[in-house]
Amino acid sequence: MTTETTSNDLKIFGGNAHPALVREIAEHLQIPEGKIQVSRFSDGECYCQIQENVRGADVFLIQPTCPPVNENLVELLMMLDATKRSSASRVTAVLPYYGYARQDRKDKPRVPISAKVVADLLMAAGADRVLTMDLHAPPIQGFFDIPVDHLFATPVILEYLGNLDRENLTIVSPDAGGVERARAYGKRLGAGLAIVDKRRGEKNLPEVMHLIGDVEGHTALIVDDIIDTAGTLVGTVKALRDNGAARVLACFTHPVLSGSALERIQEVRIDELIVTNTIPLSEEKRARANIKILSVGSLLGEAIRRIHIHSSVSSLFV
Repeated sequence: MTTETTSNDLKIFGGNAHPALVREIAEHLQIPEGKIQVSRFSDGECYCQIQENVRGADVFLIQPTCPPVNENLVELLMMLDATKRSSASRVTAVLPYYGYARQDRKDKPRVPISAKVVADLLMAAGADRVLTMDLHAPPIQGFFDIPVDHLFATPVILEYLGNLDRENLTIVSPDAGGVERARAYGKRLGAGLAIVDKRRGEKNLPEVMHLIGDVEGHTALIVDDIIDTAGTLVGTVKALRDNGAARVLACFTHPVLSGSALERIQEVRIDELIVTNTIPLSEEKRARANIKILSVGSLLGEAIRRIHIHSSVSSLFV
């Protein structure tokens, strides 16, 4: 006989994108992972089946839409539809990393606003709510007609940086768009602020022009949301070294690390690279780039718990 599920039941499920993070969240919540099968037919089509009763349950589907982006996105859409059709009372899509977030506006003629397309897909597939972290463009929240809880990895990163020698510490924004983030870090750490002025070249590789601010003899901490090809990081580190920075550290929320990113990181002189586990990294990548990985599992787990019990999540919005 199938066990009845009540409206108070909290259930979490994960696709194939990041099983380790799903386990961490389940451990934080002290509940078992939901049973689900997400596989592929021989032609590549996605197959999904929820393997336990979710009728009336409060369901959270955990799936960062990281590389392979399209496969992971389709998995999430299928999981949403399967859960909604199984009569869950509420379905929350948990995207620790929101793919397509960098395509948030029409910056050229005849291009899509892909971040809006993804938002429409998630809602059409059955999401009642979205929980995500460090959106590349916070206004993406407005693309949804459902509640969006936007967390930041700042508390996790600041806790790790707590033992950092803050004397002569300067927070560096690698571009003008990240100034607000860098200023927030600087305020919390009591540090100065510097900004790298750059102009983008071909194929998303930036040419660093000059540095605004003083880093002579300082420890420079680069902060940004995404590290992808590492072209921006290489140019920023070079600018900081050329301007006399004594040490250069960098922290990013989302380690996409595509293309030749690892080779670029190995070539540049950087004292420490800090990222979170919103995106899974293989042991090979960790070893090659000497990356320090911080976990956001507890932060996401606590947000899920508070959403489930209808408690305030605002204290987590640091």
